[in-house]
Amino acid sequence: MKLLVVGSVAFDAIETPFGKTDKILGGAATYIGITSSILGVKSGIVSVVGGDFPQEHLDMFTDREVNIEGIEIVKEGKTFFWSGKYHNDLNTRDTLATEVNVLENFDPKIPDSMQDAEILLLGNLHPGVQLSVLEKMNNRPKLVILDTMNFWMDCAWDILMDMIAKTDVITINDEEARQLSGEYSLVKAAKKIHAMGPEYVIIKKGEHGALLFHDGKVFAIPALPLEDVFDPTGAGDTFAGGFAAYLAKKGKIDFDTMKSALIVGSAMASFTVEKFGTQRIEEVNESDMFSRLRQFKELTTFDIELQ
Repeated sequence: MKLLVVGSVAFDAIETPFGKTDKILGGAATYIGITSSILGVKSGIVSVVGGDFPQEHLDMFTDREVNIEGIEIVKEGKTFFWSGKYHNDLNTRDTLATEVNVLENFDPKIPDSMQDAEILLLGNLHPGVQLSVLEKMNNRPKLVILDTMNFWMDCAWDILMDMIAKTDVITINDEEARQLSGEYSLVKAAKKIHAMGPEYVIIKKGEHGALLFHDGKVFAIPALPLEDVFDPTGAGDTFAGGFAAYLAKKGKIDFDTMKSALIVGSAMASFTVEKFGTQRIEEVNESDMFSRLRQFKELTTFDIELQ
C-alpha cells in the first residue's frame, strides 16, 4: 500500500541534559518519511517550507525515494521553527520558541501521484487543516491515522471532534487521552474515544510503552530499555511512521497486524532517541531494524506453566 503523510517539515533547536543543538532538521513528516523509507514503503509528504530550507534536505528525501511533489516551497517565507529544553527526566520540556512562519497559512495540496494512497497519516496539525486533506482526496483512503495534541483540545475542540469522527486510528499520549476523554483510567478513556469515532485507539506512554485498544481487546507493549537516551524529540512521530509503514508494507489492516505494527513503531522510535534530531534514524538500515526487533522479541517472550 502507498502511504501519504501530511505534517510539518521544520527546523528544531534542542537542549537536553546531554547537550544542545543549533537549528537542525525536524518536523513530524520528516521523521515519518525517513522511517517509511527504512521499511521500503512508497510514501509521499505534503507539507510547506520556506525559502530558507536547504536543498540538501529535500535531496535526502528524494534519495530515500520519498515523494516530495507535495512539499510547497514559499521562497519569500521562513520554515516552521521550534526550540525546546528538556528537563533531567526527559519526560518534561519547556518550549523556548515557536515560530509558525509558513505553516500559519498552510493549504495542503495533494499531488496526483499520491491521490491513490491507501493509508493517510495526518501529523499533528490544526484539525481544520487535517479535515481539508480528507476533502481534497479523490477517494477516502482505506485507513486514516490521526495524531493530535492537547493544544487543539484547548483551542479547537469542535473541529477536532469532527476530525476524530472521521478517523480510523488515533494515536495520542496518556495525558492527551485523559484530557480528551475526561477519564483517568486509560481503559475507560479508550472506550470513550472509541465512541467518538476511531475503531482503533493507540495510547503512547513514553518510556513505559504503548497500548492498542480495539473492540474490547487490549494489546500492551513495553518500551525497549536503552543505555543512552539523548533526545526524545520526534520519537512519537517515528513511532507513528513505523506503525503506518508496517501496515502499508503488509497490505493488511486488522488487529493482529496492528499489534506487530505497534512493535515496529516502538523499535524505530528507540533509535530516534539515541542521538539528536534525525541524526540516528538517518543512520538506520533494514538490518539494524531487524536486529532491534529481535531484541524486542527476546524482551517480551517467555514460557510459563499455568495449572
